[in-house]
Amino acid sequence: MLVSGGGTNLQALLDALHDSPIARVARVISNRSDAGALDRARKANVPTTVLKNPADSNELLAALRDAQLVVLAGYLKLVPRAVVERFPGRMINIHPALLPDFGGPGMYGHHVHEAVLASGAKESGVTVHLVDEAFDRGEIIAQERVPILDGDTPERLAARVLEAEHRLLPRVVLELARKM
Repeated sequence: MLVSGGGTNLQALLDALHDSPIARVARVISNRSDAGALDRARKANVPTTVLKNPADSNELLAALRDAQLVVLAGYLKLVPRAVVERFPGRMINIHPALLPDFGGPGMYGHHVHEAVLASGAKESGVTVHLVDEAFDRGEIIAQERVPILDGDTPERLAARVLEAEHRLLPRVVLELARKM
């Protein structure tokens, strides 16, 4: 897994895959040494790596080694083209909106939820998609919709979207692992 933040999606996967004979989290890689996800990984006895230069494809490829599936969960760096090409159809990202809307550079965390609410949309949600050379542009694998409620704030919407992320990501990872 590639992470930059607190790691709640990592935790959802660790919990969902705890006794799975199909898939497991083999290592956690971050661009930030202070990412809370690294603590979650260490508590689960999952090896961790902190990248010195996330733009260095050789460093990232060395960290990923022989991964069968690469999961980006809150990873805020663009993955170098050489890394994307090394894992065709085997690198996925989770995004806190219904792509293709509300994606791209700068669209992460509260920025996404603020934009969704400002647009007047009636629903938001979560998307799991293949990673390509651009932010949030790859082929959509699965989505889960979340209604926008009267009086929603970015924080309330984010909390409901995060619950959907925690349901959708483990389901997609298990489905993909069964096919490998």
